[in-house]
Amino acid sequence: MEQAGATGGGGGGLDGSLEPSWVADAVVYQVFPDRFRRSGRVREQAGLTLDPWGSPPSPHGFQGGDLLGLIEGLDHIQSLGATCLLLNPIFQSASNHRYHTDDYLRVDPLLGGEEAFSALLEAVHARGMRLVLDGVFNHCGRGFWPFHHLVENGADSPYRDWFVVERWPIDPYPRSPSDTCGYHCWWNAPALPKFRHAHPPVRDFLLDVARHWLERGIDGWRLDVPDEVESGFWLPFRRMVKAVNPEAWIVGEIWGDARPWLAGDRFDGVMNYRMAWSSLGFFGAETIRSDLAFQAMPYGPLDGAGFLTVVEQTLGWYTAAVNRCQLNLLDSHDVPRALHVLGGDRSALTLALQFLFALPGAPCIYYGTEVGLSGGPEPGCREALPWRPLEQGGAAGAKAAVVVDPELTRLLQELTARRARHPALRGDGWRLRELSDDSGVCWGLWLERWQDGDRLHLVFNRSREERPVPEALLSNLDAETPSRIPAREVLVLPA
Repeated sequence: MEQAGATGGGGGGLDGSLEPSWVADAVVYQVFPDRFRRSGRVREQAGLTLDPWGSPPSPHGFQGGDLLGLIEGLDHIQSLGATCLLLNPIFQSASNHRYHTDDYLRVDPLLGGEEAFSALLEAVHARGMRLVLDGVFNHCGRGFWPFHHLVENGADSPYRDWFVVERWPIDPYPRSPSDTCGYHCWWNAPALPKFRHAHPPVRDFLLDVARHWLERGIDGWRLDVPDEVESGFWLPFRRMVKAVNPEAWIVGEIWGDARPWLAGDRFDGVMNYRMAWSSLGFFGAETIRSDLAFQAMPYGPLDGAGFLTVVEQTLGWYTAAVNRCQLNLLDSHDVPRALHVLGGDRSALTLALQFLFALPGAPCIYYGTEVGLSGGPEPGCREALPWRPLEQGGAAGAKAAVVVDPELTRLLQELTARRARHPALRGDGWRLRELSDDSGVCWGLWLERWQDGDRLHLVFNRSREERPVPEALLSNLDAETPSRIPAREVLVLPA
């Protein structure tokens, strides 16, 4: 199938004047703040009991990663070729993942507070990088002040219309799973009261929150579970965001068909999970952990025809402008790490990463990929990044360095450099073909990418034996390039 900027099947698209022009050229590095790096310089952490750095991730334990540690790690992040930092929530919260927001206008003191955030924002922008924050606007934490007001005052609280209450008194801490809390919450979790977005003060408050951080200088919002928010909320949200900064990136956490959300009036792009599970299923067909599958992520082996169907359908759903704004990923804080899903098959991870970096849109590196982290389902996928020298305090100490995996680090650096060199890999033109042997068994893919005068051919050999270069490409070989592709490798040829 070939596509060069044509409109996909009924998906609509962005107003070109409001498409953030920088996203197509970006390489995103996603960070779970509590687990990236502990600086040892956050005053609020002094005297507190934190989990040891590098201990097994737990649902409630804090390991003390902070924004000052993130600043110390920017050299490492930028050395990978990343140009955009995507942070999981950083606002004050009583949870280590901070999706239970207590104060939307205050950076969590355990992360270093306002001072550390200002320093991080300045440091990121000084490097020519971008900073995107995670917005949790569907629900809040039990410590959020209007909800706490409800807990204390019941039906007499002036904030009673901020939430959907089914009975009084509410019970935010039910004693048993069979007890109900009496109000709407996310996935029946009493710790996450759900906002009543139809209530104008709620809508205005959340819009003011988003505006506040944009005016502080952030470069976009990643939106948590936006499909569970009343859809009408996102129309004024987009108008407000683009009025403050037309170049701000709005990317939603939509796991499947996102056409209703990418018609030009809500989001610029989404987290492209369809490319994640399908890539892992194709390149890791021999080792993929099907037992980890769930509805939104149907992990399992895919043959060539099945993979082409998913890729062509997903890219075909959207306009070229939308595809340029997609966040393409293999894993995240919400799913097992790719290496875990692949059963430890590093060759499959290498192939999937090469495909990820050849797609239209922004490739996303989940922190620790360069280290070879392989944690399982959450919280296992939220490990602490290893730093050395351990004898000098482990995660603390400005001279510490990440304990990287040399092969994976080198691969990511090569992929980001190749993407920067070739407009074709950041452009709109693509053609994907299945490659099969004489018996009809798929052994690989031929991906052609082009933009303006630049054109590249990428031939992926997913088999365990060497394969011939497609006959149509033999004329592209130079005298030093062999006519056979080694097992589990990718051949990159200019047109």
